[in-house]
Amino acid sequence: MTSPDARRTLRPPAGYRLAASVRALTFSPYDPCARIAAGTFWWATRTPDGPATLALRPSAGDLLAEGYGPGAAWVVDRADRIAGLCDDLTGFAALAGTHPLVARLAHTHHGLRMPATGQIFPRLLRAVFEQKVTGKEAYRAYAATVRHFREPAPGPLQPLLLPPEPAEVAATPYWVFHPFGVEQRRADTLRRAAAVADRLERCADSAEATRRLTAIPGIGPWTAAEVVRIAYGDADAVSVGDYHVPNTVAWALAGEARGDDARMLALLEPFRGHRGRVCVLLEAAGVQAPKYGPRAPIRSFARY
Repeated sequence: MTSPDARRTLRPPAGYRLAASVRALTFSPYDPCARIAAGTFWWATRTPDGPATLALRPSAGDLLAEGYGPGAAWVVDRADRIAGLCDDLTGFAALAGTHPLVARLAHTHHGLRMPATGQIFPRLLRAVFEQKVTGKEAYRAYAATVRHFREPAPGPLQPLLLPPEPAEVAATPYWVFHPFGVEQRRADTLRRAAAVADRLERCADSAEATRRLTAIPGIGPWTAAEVVRIAYGDADAVSVGDYHVPNTVAWALAGEARGDDARMLALLEPFRGHRGRVCVLLEAAGVQAPKYGPRAPIRSFARY
């Protein structure tokens, strides 16, 4: 067994659920860059110090963070944020108490915390591929792209791959992505974002990142919200433009089978500061609006 290059013991709150908290950092159980195996969460990434893999494993009530590779110290130093242990729940209990379902979900899923990776481009890669396609199509494009730029991640869990280097993505012709099911529009959006990845990573907060992201042609509020919710742990980020979320919120909070973005935002307004957290709880609970007509595959169909 490869010995870690850095190690740290974290003290999670009572009831903390590792898998539920970090699942947002994986794109299906087969994500080539992140996965949960035998109770341990493995996450490969690129850091300012070089490639790294972070392993988070429960240990006698604690959470053991182990880092591998040149960037080991960087990821271990930020392990508490990545695990969601720095998630700020201030004020949420009072807000949740104003709606019986939200109050129940907040209690049932009290061990779920929102992670903050501090990194924009890895989540942006996935979000661009999720625009206007099914989840299956998005995952195929994401996984194929990661494997195209194939670079093994450090550490004992193999195969585990690093997210592609933004500079390499920016320099790749759009037609290279066609066999992965990515049309020119999304490929060009990704390449434009990759070209300014360094500036994006220097954003001071979620608001600045949202402004810079939405200034890139092809990136709108849905994509920006998906990114900042993970990169900054932004509990207020709402994915405006999603095909399903407005219906889910309308059904859960008002008993209305269908809703648009305006109705969703109106219903979430009482939870401002934690609007995205409410959506996360609804997803964790598997809440879905009634389906009409023949059963259809679950789709993202975000605008962008």
